[in-house]
Amino acid sequence: MPNSSIKSEKMYEDLRREGNSKEKAARISNAAAARGKSSVGRKGGQSGSYDDWSVGDLKKRAKELGITGYSSLTKDKLITKLRNH
Repeated sequence: MPNSSIKSEKMYEDLRREGNSKEKAARISNAAAARGKSSVGRKGGQSGSYDDWSVGDLKKRAKELGITGYSSLTKDKLITKLRNH
């Protein structure tokens, strides 16, 4: 998956495998490439897993991200859609 906008391909792929969205994985991997892994690791906290969220909260998050077509999705499909955004 060569992409010139991604500075650390391996970290990006690892983050995607963990379930992070494309946007979040790119942001974290690029920040780590620019400032170093330890600097980025100290900066933020840990986000809860989408699996622990209610369907209402997942739909609210989808709306915040501008995702469409989520209203009739099951929880599992909604989580997949959020992670692949």
